[in-house]
Amino acid sequence: MGGAICMMYANNIKDIANAFNPSPLKGEQLKEFYCDETMKYRTGDEFSSPTDNILEACKMPSDKNVFLLMGHEGCGKSTELNEMSSKLVKEGYKVSTVLCKENLDLINIVYTDLLILMGEALVRIANEVGCKLDGKTIEELLSFWPIEKERVTTSEKSSELSAGAEAQIGAPSFFTRILNLSWSSKAELRYNTIRRDESREKMKQSASDWLSMLNTIADSVTEKMEGKQPILIFEDLDKITNLDVIYEIFCNYATTMSGVSFPVIYTFPIEFSYSPRFASLYGYYVPNTLPMIKLKSIDDKLFKAGVDVVMKIISKRVELSLFDKNVLKKLIVKTGGSLRDLFSSIITSAKRANRRKSPTISMEDANQALMELKSSLTRRIEEKHYNFLKKICKGERQRIENKEMLLELLQAHAVLEYNSKRWHDVHPLVRDFLDEQGLLNSEQQ
Repeated sequence: MGGAICMMYANNIKDIANAFNPSPLKGEQLKEFYCDETMKYRTGDEFSSPTDNILEACKMPSDKNVFLLMGHEGCGKSTELNEMSSKLVKEGYKVSTVLCKENLDLINIVYTDLLILMGEALVRIANEVGCKLDGKTIEELLSFWPIEKERVTTSEKSSELSAGAEAQIGAPSFFTRILNLSWSSKAELRYNTIRRDESREKMKQSASDWLSMLNTIADSVTEKMEGKQPILIFEDLDKITNLDVIYEIFCNYATTMSGVSFPVIYTFPIEFSYSPRFASLYGYYVPNTLPMIKLKSIDDKLFKAGVDVVMKIISKRVELSLFDKNVLKKLIVKTGGSLRDLFSSIITSAKRANRRKSPTISMEDANQALMELKSSLTRRIEEKHYNFLKKICKGERQRIENKEMLLELLQAHAVLEYNSKRWHDVHPLVRDFLDEQGLLNSEQQ
């Protein structure tokens, strides 16, 4: 996992692209750039917070330890998870974030891939805290990397015989060996089809034994950390657009995926929550949703408090005088609370202003950036969607006639979802497009 981008506060146009890098905030960046006032404008209640729900549950062991965090791409899930993680670390917990996109082929992912990554993350934590594992657990762990073991030399095999003794005193050499084996297996999960299939088949046949080992390791970590359980966060699963893949992993193998004794958090596609199949997850997992920051009320009026908090997020990264009058407000309103779209539009505007050798971003710069974003968004919709989108624009923001079409439009980012009342709105730029096509009356502009 690479290091954090070296972001700096932007005092001039040239620095804006760096200040609005789309990567989630982490580490020291959180102290400088994170805004902790957004949650009440997401949930509609200052005392409601999906990430606080998860944080509190992570500190209270229960029979439900697996959490699903949903939210639109670009709404800030990863940054909020990193902030939650930093709070837990300050309280003495060991937290490991696994970036699935870097380690797996998300198009071909299966549930056993996640179990393998889970094992590597736990062993890494055990190594960091200096755990002592018993010899039986060590031998069982080694046996789960049979593909790699075939390559081990005779001398290395002899050294493995003492693995149990090494582990009992927490010897680093054992953990190094296991981590090297798991690192190689991770690479094969992504690139080597034949080896990947062999690893998956091995894991599938012995998943219950593997889970038992992971729980044993987690218990050792918990004991070493004086009652604080290890916590794993799996990022990027919300980027899987094939909901059948999600169903296969989390529904067909629900007992396995939820069978951990320690907290595990997965980012999860919000679109799946509209499927009838979603109800089957409640018996195994704890779902939470991070909504968009609300910029309009359900009756189509501008929500000034939401605009103001987004303005505050921006002010932590850039000198606001670099925007001409009303430019930033327009960028905020027209991106509908999507921080990803907003940051992208700010960067595009700044690049254009810099090419003009202007010290500030003009309305013309902003309009050009929004036009480019609108073109990108409207390429994802078809004429068959127009009537559905028109009904939302005219006020049907909670009624759902066609869930299948709603799923398509949520994935296309043409429709956005807002706070706990669970209502929808058309992305402002898609709404502009519909109006340009003559599909909306003037009062809906």
